[in-house]
Amino acid sequence: MRVLRTRSELDEVRAEHARRSVALVPTMGALHEGHRQLIARAGEDASAARYVSIFVNPLQFGPNEDLQAYPRPLEADIAFCDEAGVDVVFVPSEQEMYPGGPPSVTVSAGELGTVLEGRTRPGHFDGVLTVVAKLLNLVHPTAAYFGQKDAQQLALVRRMVRDLSMPTEIVGVPTVRAADGLAQSSRNAYLDPGQRSQALVLSRALNIAKASGVHGVHAVFEEAGAVLAGEPGVKLDYLELVDADTFGPVDRATTHGLLLVAAWVGGTRLIDNVTLDLGVTVER
Repeated sequence: MRVLRTRSELDEVRAEHARRSVALVPTMGALHEGHRQLIARAGEDASAARYVSIFVNPLQFGPNEDLQAYPRPLEADIAFCDEAGVDVVFVPSEQEMYPGGPPSVTVSAGELGTVLEGRTRPGHFDGVLTVVAKLLNLVHPTAAYFGQKDAQQLALVRRMVRDLSMPTEIVGVPTVRAADGLAQSSRNAYLDPGQRSQALVLSRALNIAKASGVHGVHAVFEEAGAVLAGEPGVKLDYLELVDADTFGPVDRATTHGLLLVAAWVGGTRLIDNVTLDLGVTVER
């Protein structure tokens, strides 16, 4: 495995792989089992060179968010990649990614970037798409792999690649969960044991909602809302149902919905989602 820190090093190694397909897993580090699954999916094409990028992107953090506190266990992350069979780890500095300081030209996430996560975290998705666009331009991957836990991010990356005619396939990988049901996330490291127990209400609510979907949207919100309200240590940010394909509102023709939840557990904000089969009644 090769660990690269500069764009010039990346160019040299990428030239060596010019005749191979390249699979990229973009990350911010603090790697966990969810990332291991992304890397495994990236390796399903045995001929592909597997690249992982590790970069804590300042553009996607708001002024009151946890940029400085975000975990950066780089040595452990590199060992994780080596064990997982990664070929190349790209670990650029902020100066390497943004040599002129914060970029004056960025990617706009459009209207979808202003709702749900974008409503709570203004500008977040502009920062995400800007760094993903840079990574795609630097690595030139055949395919890039993203977790479905970050469903809105995945939808926006797909739209960017489509709208800007980028020659990379975007592959969504199902959410990986711990044995207790909690979705794997780097931010889980912030939870103390009591908070982790409280956080399980998110997956419980989604499971109840999935079972209730055949009875219509009203049942989904009633059942999931009751579960969430039963955990006073969790502060709900949003619980929203969207069309799983378009991210628009569900209507009578919608048969599959995507239920998204975001909530604060102590000082940690967590997100999760589940796809639902919906019944004929869509009134909320």
